[in-house]
Amino acid sequence: MTRTDTPRTEVLAGLVERVTFHNAENGFCVLRVKARGHRDPVTTAGHAAMISAAEWITACGGWINDRSHGLQFKAQFVRTCAPSSIDGIEKYLGSGMIRGIGPVYAKRMIRMFGKDVFDIIEAAPERLRAVEGIGPKRADKITCGWADQKVIREIMVFLHKHGVGTARAVRIFKTYGTDAVQVMSENPYRLAKDIRGIGFRTADMIAEKLGVGKTAMIRVQAGISYALSEAMGDGHCGLPRQDLAGLAAKLLEVPSDLIETAMQEELQEGTVIADRVGETDCVFLAGLYHAEKGMAQQISRIGKGCLPWPEIDADKALPWIERKTGLSLATGQADAIRLALASKIMVITGGPGVGKTTTVNSILRILSVGNCSAITPPWQNLIHILHVSKRSTRYGGVV
Repeated sequence: MTRTDTPRTEVLAGLVERVTFHNAENGFCVLRVKARGHRDPVTTAGHAAMISAAEWITACGGWINDRSHGLQFKAQFVRTCAPSSIDGIEKYLGSGMIRGIGPVYAKRMIRMFGKDVFDIIEAAPERLRAVEGIGPKRADKITCGWADQKVIREIMVFLHKHGVGTARAVRIFKTYGTDAVQVMSENPYRLAKDIRGIGFRTADMIAEKLGVGKTAMIRVQAGISYALSEAMGDGHCGLPRQDLAGLAAKLLEVPSDLIETAMQEELQEGTVIADRVGETDCVFLAGLYHAEKGMAQQISRIGKGCLPWPEIDADKALPWIERKTGLSLATGQADAIRLALASKIMVITGGPGVGKTTTVNSILRILSVGNCSAITPPWQNLIHILHVSKRSTRYGGVV
């Protein structure tokens, strides 16, 4: 996809002639739209929870020139509404969007009810049984399908009204379904926990539009996890309690007493977990805490096992690997190799360029020859090497 410059934001309105593509999982769609002010149909790409031919759309976005598909309108926001013309209504009903109605029944319903068909479905569904071929079961299916469509529209309008773009709105709807409005109204910060890609800042923006105050407890509680997530970006699995309180107060711009209350609430709910690192009281994100504990337990279990290879003479192995690789090992590398040959598991740490890869390669080559020739290959389920390349941190990493 190429752009010569940033596209100017425009509003495009028109009738969907064809749904070229629609991904039900994320809502991405490609439409052919007969738009106002354009003689030929316009290719429009955007997101919609559900979309059908003959629907009227209003899209906000800009024009781009796609290398493969040419000029098209890329919509950041798409709003849909049911058609109003007889032909449009028939095409919409016959698209399969509403359960129980296909092209044949759409034509029969239009013939009997005309433009009033939507009102009949919603307000007097019992009259549907007057249409040839529609019995009680099909009438119920049509009524339920229409109700689902109405709920989806109301949810999307609610989300758009409160600053949620169409792509995010689709993901919210896919996550919560018909409960989306209730969930967001009660606690918009659940979005940051439940939906990947929606962080605290986005949830906070939505909450503000919903009227959630800066000092509201649901905001401050969500901010505790947000502060820990920010620390995680620096490699920490947790923080000393005082440091966490200070960071949260700074990020949320609220008094420290609120932070302490919120932290206690989060600890009681199990969202975060308190533990000690040495003599320091720390708080961890629950998921990372359990992952760290699980990893430590597995390392301890592996470390107690027997070596899967016979005893290797490191004094002979080290000169041999240096001849094979043409490299002279540093003292630290040689010590690491000696330890590895006598250990079931080891952890290799260090910054970029200190020789971790050379050390690991040397260990594997030594184990693949000599007294270990019967082990083929030695690194599958036999030797466990945790190769840590990121910088070590005070409150992160296996202890």
